[in-house]
Amino acid sequence: MAKQPHLLVEEGDVHEIAIIPGDPGRVDRIADLCDDSELVAQNREYKVVNASYEGVDLTICSTGIGCPSAAIAIEELSRVGVETFLRCGTCGALQADMEVGDMVVATGAAKEEGTSKRYESVEYPAVPDYDALTELVGAAEDNGEEIHVGPIVSDDAFYNESDEYIDDWEDANLLAIEMEAATVFALARRKGLRAGAICTVDGNLVAGTQKGADSDDELPEKAKDNVERAIRITLNAVTAL
Repeated sequence: MAKQPHLLVEEGDVHEIAIIPGDPGRVDRIADLCDDSELVAQNREYKVVNASYEGVDLTICSTGIGCPSAAIAIEELSRVGVETFLRCGTCGALQADMEVGDMVVATGAAKEEGTSKRYESVEYPAVPDYDALTELVGAAEDNGEEIHVGPIVSDDAFYNESDEYIDDWEDANLLAIEMEAATVFALARRKGLRAGAICTVDGNLVAGTQKGADSDDELPEKAKDNVERAIRITLNAVTAL
């Protein structure tokens, strides 16, 4: 099989389980918590690293921002051998009682994005694999975390999430908003693969504290600290899958 054009990987380069953060910088944070790691390829928003954690081989690959680039990562990684995808990211809370640093494990994602709709009808569910979902919840509980488990929304327009949208999502009891899970779930399901997602809250849209609102950096300090907790949960889930 030819080398994939965006990730620059080919069959034999990657492992069956992949952790897929959005941020390329988070690839290094995940790798630093593993027992060993090796850079495989780097191109555009995609950084691919192989690692091992507690005897389990895994691949870490960034997907950039949004569903279009995440779809490319899923397509190309699945062509060269990845069978399980665990998204480890950040999200904005949509319920008033949720705080920065809380953990959300998604049971499904509303398709407020365009990419999955190019593959299938909007009525088809974007849901995680049961085993991936269960192991993420179990790993969080084993880590002593209080987590929110439920549906989220994936949206394309970070700067156009109006009060009307936010009110509607809140009323529907959607827990949080992010930008990749719906496509990750839909593509994995269509391909007969496994996918799950855990995100740490970096702001609360209901309270008006969107990402970066109270920080000079992309993430507030509390969220930065809690990204590492989400990473550790994801790595522990890997060992059970």
